[in-house]
Amino acid sequence: MIEGIETREGLEELQGHCEAILELLGENKYREGLVKTPYRVAKAMQKLTCGYGMDPKAVLNGAKFKEDYSQMVIVKDIDFFSLCEHHLLPMYGKVHVAYIPNGYITGLSKIPRVVDIFSHRLQVQERLTTQIKECIQETLDPLGVMVVIEAKHMCMQMRGIEKQNSITTTSDFTGAFNQAKTRQEFMNLINHRVEL
Repeated sequence: MIEGIETREGLEELQGHCEAILELLGENKYREGLVKTPYRVAKAMQKLTCGYGMDPKAVLNGAKFKEDYSQMVIVKDIDFFSLCEHHLLPMYGKVHVAYIPNGYITGLSKIPRVVDIFSHRLQVQERLTTQIKECIQETLDPLGVMVVIEAKHMCMQMRGIEKQNSITTTSDFTGAFNQAKTRQEFMNLINHRVEL
């Protein structure tokens, strides 16, 4: 989770746009329940899109360590929330990331931070998958990276087709994960549940 996000430039303008939306919807922006809504929505939108002001490569480089380890490193079940850029409705789910180090590793908490940064931007699931993969590949230069995202989309649940239980799965990979055996090992490991 991205913490410590303060309001940033544009808050008042966002608030004004929200007031206009309420009026266009036929609401009274001065109604007791709505008086503070434009401010709350503007503040929430700034937090939900705070990833634009952050550098995910700097996060990985800030905890990059030389290490002679060349087996798969997996961080799975990373919760994420994002806004679909087509309707500004939430998508949410789990991200699973694996990389095979090539002389360098990163702090384990940095992988979820990279996910948070990219997911705190207006997104489509396909691009989110690729951005996470490319960031890790370009920064750590591992032998390979694989990212799988499983998500539900409120734009499919609340509007349009209105299907409540559909899950969208995307994947992207590089290097060693081009081998079917390596991809299968990753998939087996993320589907295996261990009681801790």
